[in-house]
Amino acid sequence: MTAAQNPAGTADRRAFLALLGLAWLGLLMIVLGAVAPWILRTWDYALFVPTIALSGILTIAATTLAPSVPERSGLILIMAMAVVMRLLVVAQEPLLSTDIYRYVWDGMVQATGINPYAFVPADDALKALRDAAIYPHINRADYAVTAYPPVAQMFFFAVTRISETLTAMRLAMIACDIAVVAVLLDLLRRLSLPATAIVAWAWHPLVIWEIANNGHIDALMVGLLMIGVWLLTRSRKVAGAVAVALAALVKPYAVVALPAFWRPWDWRAPAAAIATVTLCYLPYVGAGSGVLGFVTTKGYLSEEGMADGDGYWLVALVRAAAGDTPGLTIPYMLLGLGIMAWLALRASWRTNATLQDTLSDIGALLMAALFFLSPNYPWYVLAVVPFIVLGGSTPAWAMTLGAILLYKPAMLPENDLAWKTIATLPFVLAVAARLLPGASIAAFLRNANPIRARGE
Repeated sequence: MTAAQNPAGTADRRAFLALLGLAWLGLLMIVLGAVAPWILRTWDYALFVPTIALSGILTIAATTLAPSVPERSGLILIMAMAVVMRLLVVAQEPLLSTDIYRYVWDGMVQATGINPYAFVPADDALKALRDAAIYPHINRADYAVTAYPPVAQMFFFAVTRISETLTAMRLAMIACDIAVVAVLLDLLRRLSLPATAIVAWAWHPLVIWEIANNGHIDALMVGLLMIGVWLLTRSRKVAGAVAVALAALVKPYAVVALPAFWRPWDWRAPAAAIATVTLCYLPYVGAGSGVLGFVTTKGYLSEEGMADGDGYWLVALVRAAAGDTPGLTIPYMLLGLGIMAWLALRASWRTNATLQDTLSDIGALLMAALFFLSPNYPWYVLAVVPFIVLGGSTPAWAMTLGAILLYKPAMLPENDLAWKTIATLPFVLAVAARLLPGASIAAFLRNANPIRARGE
């Protein structure tokens, strides 16, 4: 019997070959994950960054192949390999950041009844807490109080009541990772998209390294944000706004998603968000004005160049090309705020918004905010990865994979503008390709999320 006479058999063979191809891609990524720590220790970032970048390219290939594999067996394969990828790095020491030591420290401080915003780790008031496992690795220990908002602090306290170890903290972040997977799988089902699209999150190198190895608190922020999105898609705007407010009290930039939860003249969602913020800060108000922690214009924002503008990629680029041009920061911030306001109003005033429209709006708000903030660290863009699963837009891929190059300057004493430019350009080019003559911003926002094309 020929293939034309037996189309079912041909389809089965194609599905099997696709599954086999997906398995090989996963195995290659597992090998890269296994050797990456050795590469980093032996060759530093010269080979480590290309190794992680290659994993990102393999993730794109896997995401392209995933819709062609049998859904049940494909999902089992993806999740099994995702577990292996995480196990390979969760037992390693944090290789790319020491932030997790501060998380454990803040939990330990709170367990003694001391406000984490009150003292720097090196203060004599905390001398009794100093140990050999955590304290020596805390960054900025001698001059900076914690930079993490109240919900992050509550999470640190809760986890360290189970165990005051890096392993416990990282496993807690992986629990947030699992929550994101659960939300994404339900959203994929509602969009009539294959569950195997989850591979874009499950195998994404930023997710693996920043959650399972570095244990960054961004995992909690993304988890709360996606729960908020999930609630919004079920017409529970107020509960969703509360979840996003909680996410913003882990990492403040999550607040840019809130306009999608508001409709003109309905103030329930904003009121609920404000009440949530107020209530979460109450346990820590004993620190007075210090309750904002190290995230001030004289603290973290100053160190990252956001106070004088040098931390913003476009401002730094203009200054590098034209010399020390004064007065750029305020116009740049006004430009960014203007574009963000336009995107926010568009999301809020949209009528008869579909699920695809809502996801596109939130993804656009996050990507625009991150572009204008131009953070020096790759883990900030974790919030964009779920929208790859739900849409697969070129700008989202470009932003998250370009961020891998930030591992180089993230470890340098000062940000390397050349590396940051290389990391940012893929996103700029991807957006520019959407805005060529003949296209419009509205068309870009509509088409940046190809859920519509794939789901109909």
